[in-house]
Amino acid sequence: MTHHSLKATKKTVHLGGFSHLLTPALTIDSGDTIDVETFTGYYIYDKAPPEFLTPEFVDICQNLPDERKIAGGPHLLTGPIYVRDAEPGDVLEVKLEAIAPRLPVGFNAIRPGWGALPEHFTQPALRFIPLDLANNIAEFPANSRIKIPLKPFFGILGVATPTSDRNSIPPGNYGGNIDNRELQAGSRLFLPIYVPGALFSLGDGHSAQGDGEVNVTAIETSMNGKISLKLRKDLSLTTPIAETPTDIITMGFAETLDAALEQALKNMIDFLKHFANLSAEDAYVLCSLAVNFRITQVVNSPQKGVHGMLPKSILSPKIIL
Repeated sequence: MTHHSLKATKKTVHLGGFSHLLTPALTIDSGDTIDVETFTGYYIYDKAPPEFLTPEFVDICQNLPDERKIAGGPHLLTGPIYVRDAEPGDVLEVKLEAIAPRLPVGFNAIRPGWGALPEHFTQPALRFIPLDLANNIAEFPANSRIKIPLKPFFGILGVATPTSDRNSIPPGNYGGNIDNRELQAGSRLFLPIYVPGALFSLGDGHSAQGDGEVNVTAIETSMNGKISLKLRKDLSLTTPIAETPTDIITMGFAETLDAALEQALKNMIDFLKHFANLSAEDAYVLCSLAVNFRITQVVNSPQKGVHGMLPKSILSPKIIL
């Protein structure tokens, strides 16, 4: 096992989407660990305060090569990371070992025409929010005595597909803009692999987010992380599955919340059939009795997200992924 460092530079990030045509920023073996940097705010950097503008970030925003600009999304992603021997049909296990803000400031933006209430909040609004990293909180609004605990995670974790211009905004079975706040340090994400090498990228750091991410953004934050990537040729998945210290998580993505819930539920039933040896009917009943279905996000058009959380404490024997 080798440990790597992947700095975010104009040669190692890409903008706007995923592509199997991108030159890998790093090549690793299964089981390797990586210290990784991510930046956020490409589309608002000219409005950012000095403390947000590191020299590396400004260089990326001003000099990112055209070949690193993929599609119409706003996200800067670090990668892709090529995993040797990864083949379509395999599964990539992403272990999130550490996640922390790079800077003591993040931002939130309301974008006209976006969000859960686009007809009610029609004006753009950009707020930079100080982060109290010593106490792990953000106070918002300022001087309000409302203190939000920081629970950092990467909103985007995904692999490339044969489609060369996949936009970074919607999530999908390849992962992407999942925006699931449960995927904090200590969790694992399992992604189906679609192209040789997997070509994994990540970014869209969030220091805090409510389920739903209703106004389009969280506390968007440039982030540092430590991850490990492991090939799982013993698993066969068609949709992402995650595991936190307390729960197994299945996901559903669709144009409506009803359809996303249905998909997350079906995926949980399939999980229980395969890993807990339950019948489909027993799994359906168990989902009604013990699985918590939550709105992941409602703003990543055209795909809304719902995730189901199965408490590991009710499982005996324990399921090991």
